[in-house]
Order: sequence, then structure tokens, then C-alpha cells
Amino acid sequence: MPYRKFGKNDIRINTLKAHPRCEFFIEKAQIYYNDRGRQLGQFQSASASPGNVYMTKTGRANLYEYNIDRLPGSSLETTSSWGANPLIYPYLSKNSTRVSLSVTGAYDGESYENEFAYGNKITSSYPQETTIRRTFIQRASGSSKSRNNQTAKKTCTHNMQYYSLRNMLSLYGVLSTHHLPVSHYGNKDTQRLNLIQIPSIFYGSKIKPGTVSLKWYYTGSIAAELADPKENGELIQIGPAGSTGSGSVAGVILYNEGFVLLTGSWQLTADTMGLTGSGGATADYGRWIYWGAGCRDGIQMSTAAARFERASFGLSFEGTTATQVITLYAHAKRGAANYSNNPTFLKYNQDQIHFTSSHAFEENPARLIKNTRSSSFPGYEESFKRQVYISKVTVYDKDRNLIGIATLPVPILKEEDKDLSFKLKMDI
Repeated sequence: MPYRKFGKNDIRINTLKAHPRCEFFIEKAQIYYNDRGRQLGQFQSASASPGNVYMTKTGRANLYEYNIDRLPGSSLETTSSWGANPLIYPYLSKNSTRVSLSVTGAYDGESYENEFAYGNKITSSYPQETTIRRTFIQRASGSSKSRNNQTAKKTCTHNMQYYSLRNMLSLYGVLSTHHLPVSHYGNKDTQRLNLIQIPSIFYGSKIKPGTVSLKWYYTGSIAAELADPKENGELIQIGPAGSTGSGSVAGVILYNEGFVLLTGSWQLTADTMGLTGSGGATADYGRWIYWGAGCRDGIQMSTAAARFERASFGLSFEGTTATQVITLYAHAKRGAANYSNNPTFLKYNQDQIHFTSSHAFEENPARLIKNTRSSSFPGYEESFKRQVYISKVTVYDKDRNLIGIATLPVPILKEEDKDLSFKLKMDI
């Protein structure tokens, strides 16, 4: 097989910037992602658990897509699970290198010494999954101590999720004073807050400004909607027109970090719902600080007060992804690439070997190439002309290691007196 080197103008590297759209819908403590429900498979039927080929609940991403359409509960290597498509799992063996997975929440050297014997297998589990999460913060500053007090995390009663974002909120204050922890709009240290966390796997490097939308539905109709039309992180209630709080800022969004912080506390619904706190035990009217109730926040249908099932929530935005794309131009020049390794390239029933012995092997130099040219006239054979059909283009690195194969949907005719070029693209 001949090798041809790419020329200096045959390789181009570009950056492909895209804005994939993501939508989440929350209803009755269930999350749905991009209108995708349960997808059944061979092993994950409607009666199986979780009943989804991705081995996760709806609305969650299976990181690395380990364990697709498998059987839970049969992950360990037991004879009964062999051949039943069991779950794969990560493991390490305890040995003298003293390397192990974390086996307890408060892992320490004593656990490693006492919980396992040398040679034992230390296992974890797949799949790893993620989705958006809501955290309701009753009071960010939960103690009377100063924020600068170096109190241990175990005894400090401040909300650490909020305080880990406090400096970032101050940084975003250059875009809008609504981001500032303390301003004339309010004091976030003492307000009730609704923190929505969006993992970066859903938006890439940044949430695109101007594309964020949060909707509050009640009995199937939109009770209120937030958007960021100013593209400065302010979430403004844009509808319905004339509704309570219309035109007001109900929260802010951190585009680069994927956090939404809602502070709007005006009434949105005419009925009360069990949306207060993490357990939903106390009834209150619908407010933006209760948006997303049931989104991995501990609120369940069984613990929520009446009319909770009538509320649902929508979140949509566009992310930002940058993909490095390499474009390669492979040329089959005139007079080159005119031989095929396909056995049908040569005429049938010819001697392949001209001479062979214990010291030499010589192929037949007089073998004829099959004439593949066709004529539109019956009983007439076109004169011979060398031509081949190219079906694949392979790419190698400088050490001749195969790094890519481009397979054409239909073999392309390459005649000897013509040039032919192929444009290949690869993500890197």
C-alpha cells in the first residue's frame, strides 16, 4: 500500500463553536431532560428498575456512558450473573502499595487497615450520573458570628454552598448590582435563597447570555417566566404581561459557573402549596424562591402539602462548546493511486507464481488487469483503460500508526488521467 504525505496546505485546524440547547422540565419531583422520557432496551424493560437503557432516572446524564442496558443487582462476579449482562464496576485489590478507593464517608488509614485484608477486592459502582439540583436556603448566615471568623466547618452554621459563591457574586457585581451579596436591593446573607446548580456537562464552557428562561407552570398554564434580556445576569420577570412582579428582577445567574440564585419572594399563584423548606411541610403561595421544588432537594410528593402536584417548572438555555476540528485534504493525483489490493482487480484464473524455490519467490510479471470499463453497445467491449474504485482513505501519523479511517458510502471511480481529492474532518 503506497503512502502519500500531506502537503503544507493540506492540513487545517479550526475551532468549531456551537451553542447546544438544553431544556429541563420538573414535575411531581421528576426531572426530564430535552423531552426525553424512559428509553427501554433488551434488559431494561418497562417492569425493570430503573426501566431506562441509560441505567439512570429520567433527566440524568450517565457520565462516560458506562453500563448501558444492563441488569442491576448483578454487578459482582458471581456464577449466577455470568452471561446475564451484569453491571461493570471499578475495583482495586488491597496490596502493599496502600492504594484503595474511599470506602466510608470519613475514610482514614484505620478503615483501610481494619476493613480489608490483603488481597481483598475493593469495589465501587457505576454508573456515575448527574443532573440539575435545587437547594433551598432558609438563611445563608445561620449564626451570629462574623463571616471572617475562622470557625471550623463542622461547627459553623453558615450555609457553605452560598458562601463558596459569595466572592463570585461580588465579582459579577461589575455587570449588575443585583449580584452583590449586600446592596440596596437586599442582603443575601439574611434572605431566603433558591440555589439552582447546573453541571457543566450540560452547557460546556459557559451558558450563553440572553438565552436563559425559567418558567413556572400552574395547572398547565404559565404563571410567570424569567429571562435575561439584558445579558448581564439579571433574571427579569417578562410575563405574563401585567402579572404581579412583571419587570422585576427575581434573581441572578452566573454564566461561567452554572449557578442560578433566585431571591424573588412575591406571590405568583392564587393557591397555597407545600413548597416551604426542604421537606415541604408548610404551605405557602408560589414564589420564585420555591421554583424547581422536587428537583433533588428532598421534597417528595408524599411530604408536600395539597396542590403541589399542580405546579411544574421549566428551565432552558444554550451552552457554549468549542471543538477543535482538523481538516485534511487527501489527493489522488493523475497517474497515481491506480492499483487496487482487491483480488478482483486482476483477471481470474492466472498463474500468480512465476518461479519459486528454497531461495527465491517470484510472482508472475505478466498477469493482466481486468478491464472494468463497460460499453453501452451490446456485444462490444471497451478498450482497456486503467481505473480503480476508492472505498477507503486511511490516515497515519509520522510513525505510521493508524489514527483514522474514512469509509466512503459509495466507492468513487478514479481514472488514471484525472485528479481526485478527498476532504476529511476529525474532531481533536
